[in-house]
Amino acid sequence: MTRKIIIDTDPGQDDAVAILLALGSPELEVLGITCVAGNVPLPLTSKNARVICELAGRRDVKVFAGCEKPLQRPLVTAEYVHGKTGLDGIELPAPTMPLQDGHAVDFLIETLRAEAPGAVTLCPLGPLTNIATALQRAPDIAPKIAEIVLMGGAYFEVGNTTPAAEFNIHVDPQAAEIVFKSGIPLVVMPLDVTHKVLTTRARVEAFRALGTPVGHAVASWTDFFERFDMAKYGSQGAPLHDPCVIAYLLRPELFEGRHINVEIETQSELTMGMTVADWWGVTDRPRNAMFMGKVDAEGFYQLLTERIGRL
Repeated sequence: MTRKIIIDTDPGQDDAVAILLALGSPELEVLGITCVAGNVPLPLTSKNARVICELAGRRDVKVFAGCEKPLQRPLVTAEYVHGKTGLDGIELPAPTMPLQDGHAVDFLIETLRAEAPGAVTLCPLGPLTNIATALQRAPDIAPKIAEIVLMGGAYFEVGNTTPAAEFNIHVDPQAAEIVFKSGIPLVVMPLDVTHKVLTTRARVEAFRALGTPVGHAVASWTDFFERFDMAKYGSQGAPLHDPCVIAYLLRPELFEGRHINVEIETQSELTMGMTVADWWGVTDRPRNAMFMGKVDAEGFYQLLTERIGRL
């Protein structure tokens, strides 16, 4: 039984690894990839998604361009992490597969309306602008979504972009608020989990040792990507944030968390985009998210290396 998913993304090296993990996993049917502005502006994220599909030999995957800026705030990008292309680390050929006609939000709405209730899982790896826009424009799609498994937010690790906010939520807090208040089942991969799946020399070299173009690309991307986090956190490697979303779909037992209330701060400039997670259950606010806290890092990297090796 394959699981139908739509990946909403702003590639980014770790987004690229997440997309490759999905494309290398026969349990998942990728209905399409919707691109949003985030790590880099929309023209680059929609280009990068096609570069990744072509690298995986999957020119059949539909890639759509979506929202080019957040709902209410100016766009903040992260070239300082991902390089000027968003996929710095290895030179890959420009994509020859076309972008699909039509807007990502229209694709989301039309696809979900055509599917049975609960048939599709949404996998946002970047700011939530496309998802929130679709929910605002077509509230009837909410019951069609099985769950939204997203990378974003932080609680114990606090912020990586501001002292209080993680990048994806910080870029479009208003969109995040719409998604977190939607009533759709949410699974959240915050920095609390992603900072526990650090690249190490051995893990990066395992990708290179696959001896494939995809393995080489993943090793090169992680080499590039990790220099920023190693300098910032003094860690041994960099967190592969976004693949946690896809790994959860394949092996949920790798992760542990709590079903709690999570609210998004949208009023205060000081803590704008903070994910206020009621980890200790001190409020009576409704529980709206499975907020992950632990991960089996060895199991995660075994899965990742095995699936990347299939491409």
